[in-house]
Amino acid sequence: MRRPLAVLGLLVVLLAACRSSGRAGPAPEPEPLRPAWQPVSLPMPFGLSGRLALRDVTSCAGRWFVVGAVVDAAGVTHPAAWSSADAATWVPVRPVPRSPYGVENVLTAAGCRDGRLGAVGGKSGGVHGNPRISTWRQVADGSLVEVPAEFEVFGGADAVNVGRIAGGPRGWLLSGNRATGAAAWVSPDGSEFRLVSAVPGLAADATGRPWVADGTATASGWLMVGSVVASGRTGSRAVVWTSADGSAWRRAVLPGGGADEDLQRVVRAGDLVVAVGRRGEGLGAWWGAGDAWRPGGGLGGEGTDRPGRVWGLAARGDGVWAVVAGSAERAGWFSADGVRWSPVALPVAVPAASDRTVAVTAAGEGALLLVDDGAGARVWAARGPWGPG
Repeated sequence: MRRPLAVLGLLVVLLAACRSSGRAGPAPEPEPLRPAWQPVSLPMPFGLSGRLALRDVTSCAGRWFVVGAVVDAAGVTHPAAWSSADAATWVPVRPVPRSPYGVENVLTAAGCRDGRLGAVGGKSGGVHGNPRISTWRQVADGSLVEVPAEFEVFGGADAVNVGRIAGGPRGWLLSGNRATGAAAWVSPDGSEFRLVSAVPGLAADATGRPWVADGTATASGWLMVGSVVASGRTGSRAVVWTSADGSAWRRAVLPGGGADEDLQRVVRAGDLVVAVGRRGEGLGAWWGAGDAWRPGGGLGGEGTDRPGRVWGLAARGDGVWAVVAGSAERAGWFSADGVRWSPVALPVAVPAASDRTVAVTAAGEGALLLVDDGAGARVWAARGPWGPG
């Protein structure tokens, strides 16, 4: 971790010297870090054939997971998940659906707790064709069991979306939004989720309308990130929500530069939490804990879509890395401190199109990248320290 910081510190000194001399132009873009990406092969689950539709990845406690679905020749989807101990050799996880919609679920989001997988799945159906949401939890025998819920828990007249899932010491958190504003679903063990919405801090009010994009566990409870559009204006401000128990939430607007800002992804990295999102016409990071947050460095530049989209954010043992929309040379970004960011070369460009899926996770010196362009899904893994060559 010290080597990347040392090299980045040297670059800062050199750039300062060039500026003071008055002889240098704009600073050149740093050379990308180049992990040794290796393609990952996922075996077809027993009894199925067709195309893999992959949606998310996660890791914890020495286990790695990929989730999604298998789309058969008739276009019917079947929930699918895979597990690995080393991110190289994978085995299917047996899904156990418990409802008619669960049989055709696409698993869209994955979280991890104590080495076990938790997932969110959905399938459109009913009179209005709205997504029927289920959660899934991995049980002691290794299978992934659907947890059906009453329709109003995730659906109903106020339904907007159910987004990310996070595991932590206090159980599980789903982050999303309702017609009333931001929303959270919490569970101590994944066997049943309780909706928390229309309460102070989460509900839209006189100060603005909130939107939650992601959530994570912290040492003191739960944290969600997103944005709020203030009443009477069109621009957005970056926002974090904190809660000790998942029931009472405190909303805090983060310090910014006056431009439109939002937070799209968040991850806990040691004692700190790092979030990344839009900052004006580019992308930037924030770091901190609880309500004490500071703006970090900017991401992107030449080869990165602007203002851009953050597809994923993950914590490694030596820092955090983000994947944004951009070219293969400028879609990945790594930081040892949340302040200084270096580009990370990826094995493929990352488009911003809404019909694509991109996801990342990391643990120790390992990293996993998923890209699904609708025609085919690919996964890559890389191991080893990240730092300038």
